Amino acid sequence: MNSTAPDLPVQADLGQLRNQAKDLRLAVQGGKPGAAERAAKAGPVDPVHFSIHDAQHVIAREHGFARWQDVVSAFGNRQPRERDLHRWFAVELNNALGDLLFDLTPATPRAEQDRALYQAYAACYHWLEAGTPANHGRGEYTIAQTALAIGRLQVAAHHAPRYAELIAEHPAAFTDWDRAFATEIRARTAAATGAPDARELKARARRLADRVVHPDAREVVLDRLDRGPWFALEGQSHATGPTE
Repeated sequence: MNSTAPDLPVQADLGQLRNQAKDLRLAVQGGKPGAAERAAKAGPVDPVHFSIHDAQHVIAREHGFARWQDVVSAFGNRQPRERDLHRWFAVELNNALGDLLFDLTPATPRAEQDRALYQAYAACYHWLEAGTPANHGRGEYTIAQTALAIGRLQVAAHHAPRYAELIAEHPAAFTDWDRAFATEIRARTAAATGAPDARELKARARRLADRVVHPDAREVVLDRLDRGPWFALEGQSHATGPTE
């Protein structure tokens, strides 16, 4: 399939197509009239297990592509030659992975787990080529987050500390919310692996989150801290821990 598929609108935006896939996923899972029938045109549909990957496949087929990856490649080919393709692919891989994380669990089929983890690695590579130390650190966070979601604890434990290491190496390149997230992913990984400092790290992450200056950023970090899984710390009340 080439980048000039007849049903791809001239002014199409990849973000819009990605949002269409999100809407379709929710519609099929929620039993919205006509949604399952629409999805079935691209293949068999199981509404209970209809994933974002399945929805993206439907959107791709509706626009004349065999796979969602072909849609992404088509948009990449349409970018101006002078555009930094490393940055473009890093952004798109991150966005796509954000969608997939809705569905990832240790029970996810191995092929889908591998795809998600490799996307996280690929995004981090492209940030290394085109981004800043902050982009690199956030890429390490994404790798660890993805690895935790699919139960690959050794991978998560390898990458989670790197975010904090990069902050220590390049303090001016990072924000206050980076410091909170770097501690949160260390705490979550510690909880998953049974490390003894998990509770203290979680408490430290919450204190750092409370100190984030921008209210929207602070809300995002606190929301992330309030969401599971917290593994060995699941169900525990928020700890205050020692004062920093």
